[in-house]
Amino acid sequence: MSRRAVFLDRDGVLVRDVGPLTSADDIVLTPGVASALAELHEAGFLLLVVSNQTVVARGLLNEQAVTELQAQVQARISAEGGPRLDGFYFCPHHPRATRPELRQDCACRKPAPGLLLQAAAEHDVSLPQSFMLGDRPSDVVAGLRAGCTTIQLLTGAHGAAPIEVTGGFEAQAAHHLALDLPEAAAVVLGRAPTALGAAS
Repeated sequence: MSRRAVFLDRDGVLVRDVGPLTSADDIVLTPGVASALAELHEAGFLLLVVSNQTVVARGLLNEQAVTELQAQVQARISAEGGPRLDGFYFCPHHPRATRPELRQDCACRKPAPGLLLQAAAEHDVSLPQSFMLGDRPSDVVAGLRAGCTTIQLLTGAHGAAPIEVTGGFEAQAAHHLALDLPEAAAVVLGRAPTALGAAS
């Protein structure tokens, strides 16, 4: 039987968006992350992180260093009583990457849905029963393209972006807006079905 998942952007959702995250010293969890993740986990949702990592494309970190940094994020979540995340998927590509081998228009860089599709295939996830939580327009569009219910969080630096062409794609309205991850979790769990209201 296919499972339900909550797909999570990392920077601006799980941790504060400080720009390119290259050091564990800069990891700060956003408020209420551990408890919100625990509630989702206890409700039976897989927790799958899907993240664009331009730090790799720009040559600031290699792929192994990104994985090790994510382990530090997990350690912070665990230290606050949160659950173990079920998967971490990241895109190292960028059309203007410093590393020539990563300079491409790929299927995995959000707003493309490739990371969600890969994670869903590997974890037997029902995408129509799943949710994409992110703070950027690219997160919303990736979730919509994958067929998920989308929730845009206002915890990042981007807020509720206007519906316009940005970054080479047209932004689209999320199904719901939420102030933070705890409020988004309440939407997923049906306790606050409209949060700030469906985006228009």
